[in-house]
Amino acid sequence: MATPSRNGDTGQRWVRRVQYESGLDPGFPDSIAKLRGAENLLGCIQCGTCVGACPVSPYMDLSPRQIIAMTRAGFKDDVLGCFTIWLCASCYACAVACPKQVQITDVMYALKRQAMLEGRHPKNFAVPTLAQEFYRQVWTHGRSSEGRLIMALYAKVDPLLMVRNMVLGLRLVLRGRIGIKAESIRDRAAVDKLLQEPPPSSKKKEVAA
Repeated sequence: MATPSRNGDTGQRWVRRVQYESGLDPGFPDSIAKLRGAENLLGCIQCGTCVGACPVSPYMDLSPRQIIAMTRAGFKDDVLGCFTIWLCASCYACAVACPKQVQITDVMYALKRQAMLEGRHPKNFAVPTLAQEFYRQVWTHGRSSEGRLIMALYAKVDPLLMVRNMVLGLRLVLRGRIGIKAESIRDRAAVDKLLQEPPPSSKKKEVAA
């Protein structure tokens, strides 16, 4: 099987490697198809229309068509560990163009949620890190605070970039464009009803405790 690997910012470099059947997860496609929005996953006919409709497919390490095919084949590690699901622009162009009404964008969301639950997303990559920090803030305070969200993102992804942008950040704070104080809502119970389960990290801490 040939799979692309990232080569810095210069694009994709295809590497051929052997994937044995024993390394596949036969239950992976059914588990994803049961998630909200991915019900029509198994109806894909691999026509490739989604690839032509996707505005960011040239920047993906796996095309949307490949994501669907590899998910159905059980390539769990490759799918959950790729960059493609995090680069999806959520424009739904693929879903509109799909002749089988496969909601590919929603499949991407389902795969992202699963990757975060299992901790299989690319490390030190801004998009999943931002999603996790946003969720933690909403879970804790009922809303996000832009200043704290940005600082948490920089601290985990690129601390040196935070130092380089410190002057700009200070200007934004002084002009009231962003704040560094944690903001919270009054009705936390309403948020608890929406977010029925704590984030994976919180569960791990509770188990460890």
